[in-house]
Amino acid sequence: MKLNGILPTAEEKESSGGEGKIDVEHGCQGATMKDVSLALKPPMGWNSWNIFRCYQLTEEAVLGIADAMVESGMRDAGYEYLVVDDCWQAFARESSGKLRSHPARFPSGMEALGEQIHARGLKFGLYLSPGHKTCAMIYDRYPARDIGSFEHEQLDADTLAGWGVDYLKYDWCEAGRGGTGLTYPEAFSRMAEALARTGRPIVYSISEYGRTKPWEWAADYGHLWRTTPDIGASWRSVMKLVDRQHGLAEFAGPGGWNDPDMLEVGNVGINDVEARSHFMLWVMLAAPLMAGNDLRTMTAATRHTLTHPGLIALSQDSLGRQGSRVARQGKVELWRRELADGRVHGILNRGGRAVHLQSRDGGIVLDSGRRLVTDDGQLVCVWTGEPIDADGWSAALQPHEMILIRSDGRH
Repeated sequence: MKLNGILPTAEEKESSGGEGKIDVEHGCQGATMKDVSLALKPPMGWNSWNIFRCYQLTEEAVLGIADAMVESGMRDAGYEYLVVDDCWQAFARESSGKLRSHPARFPSGMEALGEQIHARGLKFGLYLSPGHKTCAMIYDRYPARDIGSFEHEQLDADTLAGWGVDYLKYDWCEAGRGGTGLTYPEAFSRMAEALARTGRPIVYSISEYGRTKPWEWAADYGHLWRTTPDIGASWRSVMKLVDRQHGLAEFAGPGGWNDPDMLEVGNVGINDVEARSHFMLWVMLAAPLMAGNDLRTMTAATRHTLTHPGLIALSQDSLGRQGSRVARQGKVELWRRELADGRVHGILNRGGRAVHLQSRDGGIVLDSGRRLVTDDGQLVCVWTGEPIDADGWSAALQPHEMILIRSDGRH
């Protein structure tokens, strides 16, 4: 499904009885209702996995992050979802089949946790998986049994809705094993239908790591879908994931977004320059911005990157068009993204040596004379907010550094 298949047509709106819902039948389990209005812009928030993983995930830690989201200015910058990933669950379901929180690490329960998150002006996200097991059971030896949602889809969706959950990350985790017989689209459509039946508006994040080209089918069900394997805290990992985004721009837009995974900004393994470039690339890709660092102890540089108003404005641009790499010159890449009121050019130095840029005749050229940007509009450096003179401006891009240059759109 391409961009024009994500937004509802007039006929779809009329048949669904609502402005933002799509009623889609693909022969899986009946009709799937998707409210595109829940994600007209790329979702922004924080996810627990990168920093807490499994056994360090606790109620106290989550509420500490919630407080940090408020105190650091992240909430006010647009980060609204606090998503508790795998390992929040007790090792077994209740006798009724209902999921429950881990009694030692989340003693107050998930409904109470959600209330605390909502009281801070944030929205509450949780994690489930469609098979018998979650990923932590497979890869982290989490000693649970049958806490996956297989044949519990409606019960689990109703449980989350009752707890006030606003966002669901649904993670494949080899759901086809153990005799389930699940296929990827079937597994994710089942939960989409269950969520729709709850009547609660819940953003639905589909995570199957790009294995089955979800950009071609997941927009029928989800608001965002993973296009890649898991990210790691290294420049190499960031570049590998970025390279997998080429050719996917046409499949994303208001209501449904390509998701190259969470951010590693602020985590050990990526320096401040690389972290800033990583963030800029996710902005150019119109990707969801889900922070994955410890907000309680982040540096001023990390906070500045994550809350930079110019970058956030680009991320949340109302046109919702994903940007792309459009040219290469050696280790230098040129990126471009169209905006509602102009465009933004990105120049990325992927190499190990500094490269020098200068303005000439209203454009940007390398020191070799190769022209990278030609734009007659007023150019502004997004990071500094300063205009770029038609002649006389210069800058040096350090290894792994990126610069974004916004134009007002005149030709």
